[in-house]
Amino acid sequence: MEYWTYIFLRMASLPEGSISFGKPYIPEIQADRLAIPLEKSPFLCVSKGETVEKVKVERELLESSWREVDFSVQEALVDSVTSYKPSCDSVSEARVLLLGPVGAGKSSFISSVHSVFTGRVTNRAMVGTASTSFTQKVEQQNNARHFQSFPIRRRGESGDQSTALVLCDAMGLGTGDMTGLTLHDVLAVIKGHAPEGHKFSSDQALRAETVGYVKKPSAREKMHCVAFVVDATKIDSYGKGMGFTFQQLRQHISDLGVHQVALLTHVDQLCPETAHDITKVYRSRLVQRTMEKAAALLGMSMSYIVPVKNYSCELDVDEHTNTLLLCAVQHILQYVELYFQDLTEPRVSQSGFSDALCRSTSVGLAKTA
Repeated sequence: MEYWTYIFLRMASLPEGSISFGKPYIPEIQADRLAIPLEKSPFLCVSKGETVEKVKVERELLESSWREVDFSVQEALVDSVTSYKPSCDSVSEARVLLLGPVGAGKSSFISSVHSVFTGRVTNRAMVGTASTSFTQKVEQQNNARHFQSFPIRRRGESGDQSTALVLCDAMGLGTGDMTGLTLHDVLAVIKGHAPEGHKFSSDQALRAETVGYVKKPSAREKMHCVAFVVDATKIDSYGKGMGFTFQQLRQHISDLGVHQVALLTHVDQLCPETAHDITKVYRSRLVQRTMEKAAALLGMSMSYIVPVKNYSCELDVDEHTNTLLLCAVQHILQYVELYFQDLTEPRVSQSGFSDALCRSTSVGLAKTA
């Protein structure tokens, strides 16, 4: 079933609180959005007190996808990511730091990627809500959070097989130094100074005196890419302060030579179409508009941003959800490789990255139209 969304225009009179399709009206409509089945007329009327408006509706779905993704190549994507090796001789794993507001879906993304490679839904990273984020744990009294690394392993008949991908999670971002991870600590993590399991605290910065502090981090201890994570359903509620935080972070991270991408989570909750069928994500008008807003919030081009659906209430993995998650992983690894190319000439023939990971439409990688 396809749906319409609506735009308000003025018109003539109907009973207060009513909606009409030119037939008996539907009273007491309170929602800001209304999903209307396509068999209904694309015009309706809404009354608000003495003001009556005509509603002109438009299709929820675009006629064609604005990015192309092949949702039938899950196994090829899994094999491609599993076989990936960094093109830098001194590095054996690609380390990616996830940054975003509390509750944006960082921990859920880690668990969802892990679920893809194990074949069943698992919560490897503890997942919470905006008020009980996984990284909050029990240290509420001193606002401490943990820095944790999660190597991604593929489960097979002969046992687990390590991939070269490590996803790293830390304290959620706030709009100031006292409400989330500080700029100083973010940069210290990216430079490789943070020890595994470090507890972040807004009143105790990560410094050389910190227990476990890595004074001279090697390339393998540094972050090779940063993935910002934003919640599609909250994009309009992120204020100017969060936008400033993102763009300040991006400027300083870029100064370190580290590339950044962004993940737009919870796109399945934006509209009925993506909730019913995630393969329509790049035909959803609302997802496209939300990605435009995310690009403005982050101060980056839409070509850096990919939508994902994290596993939440499901018990079993789904091929289409897996494919979208794997496309996000590929997207991240491409920018990891740009970082390595700045360090040394890539070993394309050995890593197979260009052959296996950059075949966009053949293995499902989204291309910007």
